[in-house]
Amino acid sequence: MTSRERVLAAINQTEPDKIPIDMGATPSSGISAIAYTNLKKHLGIDSGNTRIYDVVQQLAQPEEVVLDHFSIDVVDIGRTFNDHDKHWYDIHMADGQAAQYPAWFKPIPKEDGSFEAEVDGNVIAKMPASGTFYDQACFPYLDGYPSDYKKLPEAMGKVLWSALVHSPWDHVQEVDFWRQLRQRTLMLRESTDRALMIVCGCNLFEWGTFLRRMDNFMMDVFADQDNVRRLLEALMEIHLATLQKVCVAIGDIVDILRFGDDLGMDSGPFMSPEIYRELFKPHHARLNEYVHQNSQMKTFIHSCGSIYKLLPDMIEAGYDILNPIQTNCVDMDPVTLKREFGKDITFWGGGCDTRHVLNNATPQEVKDHVKERLDILSPGGGFVFNTVHNILPEVPPQNIVAMFEAVGEYKG
Repeated sequence: MTSRERVLAAINQTEPDKIPIDMGATPSSGISAIAYTNLKKHLGIDSGNTRIYDVVQQLAQPEEVVLDHFSIDVVDIGRTFNDHDKHWYDIHMADGQAAQYPAWFKPIPKEDGSFEAEVDGNVIAKMPASGTFYDQACFPYLDGYPSDYKKLPEAMGKVLWSALVHSPWDHVQEVDFWRQLRQRTLMLRESTDRALMIVCGCNLFEWGTFLRRMDNFMMDVFADQDNVRRLLEALMEIHLATLQKVCVAIGDIVDILRFGDDLGMDSGPFMSPEIYRELFKPHHARLNEYVHQNSQMKTFIHSCGSIYKLLPDMIEAGYDILNPIQTNCVDMDPVTLKREFGKDITFWGGGCDTRHVLNNATPQEVKDHVKERLDILSPGGGFVFNTVHNILPEVPPQNIVAMFEAVGEYKG
């Protein structure tokens, strides 16, 4: 099987020739730039650069030599942009090691060693001294909802997840962006047999938290549902307009479209299944239906935390793939998830615990842990190997190597 065939077989609930692997195809299945630099040094790879394509989370864009080394089966089409040295400039990360930022990202250093990012004179994001990611600093609807949503795109543009967005969306304002997107994606498809991913977001619950702040929006979901509904309808207009352009431009040549909407915390979902069904599920269903009816792409939802209680409704809403499978949360036992939902949705993640194991265990303990997860999640297909969310800065490179060796050695 080619990598693309392997990934699609897994999504179609068929056991492939070997377990498909992702590292870096999404900003929730990637690797910290610090961990990536340490990994390259450990592997003796001294070519290329650590390029921080996701500046908010400080994630590296894995290079071909690393993708090949670990037999990675899927890539993000955003990597086809910012493809020349002139699109990057040199910086030093929190640990002093060299890396590169996109040319458009110019954070402001402060006297205390921290950094700030601004839009139109407004501080929208901050990273403390020795920090390894940016925090949101601007919440446009903090003081209340607007009377209408004519300026919603402007408000969204003050949120770090939109203003400091990763490729290809950092080029979306260019007049020929959609032509470029198709042309570059075609070139990538011709040059690799890996599956292709487009990251689209289209968040709903999360946009409420980005605009109103988490505490306010959580109360709104329970106590101000009329305003929540108005906001969601306005967001859906924007999201469906984006999806229409995406499906026209690349819907026939990309394999997977990634949505995002974190719906859980460690102890359970942010809301009851009843509220999810009332407020969010109908919109999630519309998003999935649009993609499925207007493209060949499978739909991927990134949703952190304990979402076991919401999964039947999320599956019914039409998602093909779930990530990151946060198995260290309440009710997210992988045995239960595979038994109850393994034939209905593909698990993309859950292959290695990044909170306790990958960062703290010995290489042999990592291997044993990964092989145990593979025994649970891989039979019958419906599984793409990835960690539980991104590989963080402190993870020892030998543990990353051990993790991927375990997948390569696995015989089922």
